[in-house]
Amino acid sequence: MDININDYVTRNSYNNDTIFKVINIKDGIYYLKGVEVRLYADSYLSDLKKCLDYKEDNFEDSRKSKIEIKDEYFYLPGKVLHIDGDDEYLERCLKFYKKMNVFAIGKKIREESIYEQIGSLLKEYKPDIVIITGHDAYYKKKGNKNDINNYKNTKNFIKAINIARNYEKSHEKLVIIAGACQSDYEELIKAGANFASSPKRVNIHALDPAIIAVSIALTERNKDINLKEILDKTKYGSDGMGGIVTRGLMFVGYPRE
Repeated sequence: MDININDYVTRNSYNNDTIFKVINIKDGIYYLKGVEVRLYADSYLSDLKKCLDYKEDNFEDSRKSKIEIKDEYFYLPGKVLHIDGDDEYLERCLKFYKKMNVFAIGKKIREESIYEQIGSLLKEYKPDIVIITGHDAYYKKKGNKNDINNYKNTKNFIKAINIARNYEKSHEKLVIIAGACQSDYEELIKAGANFASSPKRVNIHALDPAIIAVSIALTERNKDINLKEILDKTKYGSDGMGGIVTRGLMFVGYPRE
């Protein structure tokens, strides 16, 4: 079966567990990008299976936060600044924020350059929540998972977190959500993130950081979020994302006009 650029495929050697889009073909190697997970890969044609009936999942629809709306009150959710190394995943997250009525600014910046721009972006937009994400990977062949040098972009995420946390030291005034597939979770939390990936060094869904951001943005201010409940909304739960108990960032006002 012919497989071309923009076709959807899975890999036989990985039990066809992840759907990819073919983004390039060069010298017999097929370069792949995860459709739902933040993952790049490559493969030979012999290992690929074409997905003829693929449809984008409705994962975000099943993760909608529920707010009890009372006519006499009005609601002001927390504001999100979403910085992403991948423009397609960023666009998908922005659509999710819009669907959830959460105001979000999106910026596509390469992972290694985020730290250079995040300070000025925070000063310009003054968000309640900032997301630092894109692509990452843990290179098992290099060795220990506790060695920060064995990750593709965790170092870059940490540099960005340091700038953001220096801008606002309080975890309650600026919620930081950081990391991507297989990131060094412990080091991201130590650097100052409220939430990070990936405790079990697994891949994460493209929307996982946004789902956590929306949950916090739509929880009443000064009310603690349910940590386990918020993580269960993500694709792989506490295997993929973890964090600290954080307070909501939504103002509730009265009366509603």
